[in-house]
Amino acid sequence: MPLLKLKIDVSGTVGDAAWREIRQFDQIQSADFGPQYGGGGNCNHPPDKPHGKGEWIGAEIRLKTPLLAQYAMSHYLEQERVLDADVED
Repeated sequence: MPLLKLKIDVSGTVGDAAWREIRQFDQIQSADFGPQYGGGGNCNHPPDKPHGKGEWIGAEIRLKTPLLAQYAMSHYLEQERVLDADVED
């Protein structure tokens, strides 16, 4: 099952607000977001304070086929907070 890995720009948002703003691709199997999927920047602030400039958190999207993963990658890369996307088999 192909896996789409995303880097989500969380700067200026609190908690997982940036992830909740992402429009999900219709044909995903599952989607997970969190620092366990990668992160960048210095996230040493209290949970109720905004993320700093340059912070990003990773996400993983599971899809049924490689073709759907390619369509999903285009879908996500069109969104402002998505910094990068990569498909893994």
